[in-house]
Amino acid sequence: MSVKPLEDRVLVKPIEAETKTASGIYLPETAKEKPVRGTIIATGPGKLLDNGKRAQMSVRNGDTVVYGKYSGTEVEIKGVKHLILRETELLGVIEG
Repeated sequence: MSVKPLEDRVLVKPIEAETKTASGIYLPETAKEKPVRGTIIATGPGKLLDNGKRAQMSVRNGDTVVYGKYSGTEVEIKGVKHLILRETELLGVIEG
């Protein structure tokens, strides 16, 4: 099964936060933050503009992005949690 996002939406696989602090202390499940970083798995064709053309997407497959803590819709694909977000919900692309 594969998912192809529509319009200006992207499919993101969240990158889980570390389970251990820098000093070596393991964090319990209740202390973990929701992921706010992820990898773009698939992108839609872009938003349809008034003139009938499509806006070019500013992110590509494989980009690592930052998004809001409560952004998007969570979906499960083959037992793995993913997010579907609009491109405007993305806060930035991590480079390097």
